[in-house]
Amino acid sequence: MILNSTDMAMPSRTFDRCRACLTTAPHGKRLSALIAFGTAVLLADVAPARADLKLCNTTASRVGVAIGYKDTKGWATEGWWNVASHTCETLLKGKLIARYYYIHAIDYDRGGEWGGKAFMCTDDKSFTIRGVKDCEKRGYKRTGFFEVDTGEERDWTVRLTEPTEGESKTQ
Repeated sequence: MILNSTDMAMPSRTFDRCRACLTTAPHGKRLSALIAFGTAVLLADVAPARADLKLCNTTASRVGVAIGYKDTKGWATEGWWNVASHTCETLLKGKLIARYYYIHAIDYDRGGEWGGKAFMCTDDKSFTIRGVKDCEKRGYKRTGFFEVDTGEERDWTVRLTEPTEGESKTQ
């Protein structure tokens, strides 16, 4: 096996040091050094798999985002994430626990919202609310969310875009 410095994601001085060890060490030690070096390179490139629900705001406005989902305890809604123009934000970290998630977003700069026909509870300030029934009776707003089908993927990104001519943001 021939190692080239372009094959590694390590600084060349590390490679040079290891190459010197391989060429000056006795035959048995060279093989051990090569195996140890190869293992170190492989382990250095191993990173834990990312699995998140992310939202990217591709608009020219700042947006506020709320999400809804069903977990082992039932329905929950959470908000608000403030997402700057042309940036992404992780809404939920870790492996996705549901196939369907629900999003509601508000355009802070130009008005309007991204919503839908799945009604859930929200509040004006930061919130986590359990349940989706009797929102007003419980002191919350009844808000329309649009559905996101992740297809049971472990990682998913939602992109908010500008509406096209004559189209509203509400879905």
